[in-house]
Amino acid sequence: MKTLKSIMLGLALLIIGGTVKAHTPPVNDNLTKTYAVNTYINAITRGKMDGLSDVLDKSVKFSMLRGNDVLSFDKKEMLDFMRKDRNVQQSCLTSTHVVESSNDIAMVRVDMQYDNFVRSNYVTIANTGAGWKITSVYSVFK
Repeated sequence: MKTLKSIMLGLALLIIGGTVKAHTPPVNDNLTKTYAVNTYINAITRGKMDGLSDVLDKSVKFSMLRGNDVLSFDKKEMLDFMRKDRNVQQSCLTSTHVVESSNDIAMVRVDMQYDNFVRSNYVTIANTGAGWKITSVYSVFK
């Protein structure tokens, strides 16, 4: 009887452990901080859209300061806009600077130097549990 109780307890723990494990989101090992930033840069500077949708969080927000107005866009609006510029190479020099980085969140400034101005993109990347994803981009023109 004691052995039967031990076996039943073991099976119950195995079922509970399997159920809990089944509900955890899969982690994509490719979704690193570096991959997310490089994919974003390839999209905005070279029009290379491969993997961009994967590195953008479903609730990502794009904001752009134009004069005194702040324009805001969601994921679908930005992807639709970027698809129109697919494979268009920007004539700018691009540089990156890590502003802040931790185990859970990072902010990277991506500067695009054109002939007459600089576009600075402040890209926030978060560890979403399913990999690192871009949660917001704030663009400023100088």
